[in-house]
Amino acid sequence: MSEKNENMNDKEDCKKDKKWRKGGGASNAVYGLGLIGAAVYFIQHAATFGAGVIGFLKALVWPAILIYKLLELLRM
Repeated sequence: MSEKNENMNDKEDCKKDKKWRKGGGASNAVYGLGLIGAAVYFIQHAATFGAGVIGFLKALVWPAILIYKLLELLRM
């Protein structure tokens, strides 16, 4: 009987995990489009291969840079 209860608890835990991970579709799409746009921008403006690689890395972290500059501007 206790084995059956353990299985039910495992199933309930899985359902809770799926509900927790379910959201965020729109924000992921916006981030993905921003990543692609930033990568295209930085790579187009790169003069060398090395600058293109650095540009791609910048494209990965552009949201963090944006928030840092915004907080710096607001002096927070």
